[in-house]
Amino acid sequence: MKKHTFHIQGMHCNACILLTESMLNELSHVKEARSDLTRHELEVTGDFGEKTDQEIADELTAVLKPHRYSVTVEKVHLARKWSDFKVAVPIALGFAVVFVLLQKLGIVNLVDATDINYGTAFAIGIIASLSSCMAVVGGLVLSMSATFAREGERIRPQLMFHVGRLVSFFILGGVIGAIGSAFTLSAGATFALSVIIGLVMLILGINLLDVFPWAKKLQLSMPKFLSKHALGISKWNHTLTPLLVGIATFFLPCGFTQSMQLFTLSTGSFTAGALTMLSFALGTLPILALVSVSSLGIRKSSKAGVFFKTAGLIVILFALLNLLSSFVAIGLIPPLFDL
Repeated sequence: MKKHTFHIQGMHCNACILLTESMLNELSHVKEARSDLTRHELEVTGDFGEKTDQEIADELTAVLKPHRYSVTVEKVHLARKWSDFKVAVPIALGFAVVFVLLQKLGIVNLVDATDINYGTAFAIGIIASLSSCMAVVGGLVLSMSATFAREGERIRPQLMFHVGRLVSFFILGGVIGAIGSAFTLSAGATFALSVIIGLVMLILGINLLDVFPWAKKLQLSMPKFLSKHALGISKWNHTLTPLLVGIATFFLPCGFTQSMQLFTLSTGSFTAGALTMLSFALGTLPILALVSVSSLGIRKSSKAGVFFKTAGLIVILFALLNLLSSFVAIGLIPPLFDL
């Protein structure tokens, strides 16, 4: 056994760490694989015989390539695609103008310090399903689909996965909301929780821009042992596996999911918490359903950079409005846009 250190490209979040480590640890001649998000390094301990580092890097890349990761011996300095902002900024600004107009007309109220409505949760779910944060869920769906497809089953496992996901988000979201009801939050505590939610979303948006590596260190993540167990369920070849995998996705390291779980705690209601998480899960459903039957993913598109930067700017907008409305709620600043 020998330890090899390589550089890895394509990682964006904690889900990427979990996915790359899981895939490489499945190799029979690999004892341990560890990915580092901040340094973009990969440490692999195993028996590769007489292979050179370049040959090992090529072998590992072949395993990870379906998920758009690559392993190199030398560090690759990837240019930050600032040019994507030429398209992303006008689109995001257009969204902001429409949003403010709708706010002024009283048609929508998407962001509020104390009440993110179900439409907001659904919209965040759509963005989450297209983001790199959901790569691990897409990987779960694809691996599970391939496993059951080899046995001639295509439709039933997919339906069980999505039913399990929707039901678990509804029930567990309700449980989190009910837990919140056991605590009576003061005005100061409510303000603090609202600010935390806003900051979490702000960090998510900055990370989606993919131009500030330091922000990745700030992102929240589910405890690794829980995420690993959740991911491991997909390897079981059992009739109920798709249902269990769908349930397990509630515990996977997606920052968007965790920000919604954090908000759900503040609702103090089983019904509100359940419907909020269900709305979020429904937002992720269309893209995950497409992934179930194909390898379709926005990450593989040539326009992925523009999309992620646009989505990042919109998430940052949501975050800033949430932070501003938090200050409005306690009277520090006057109301803006009738929030």
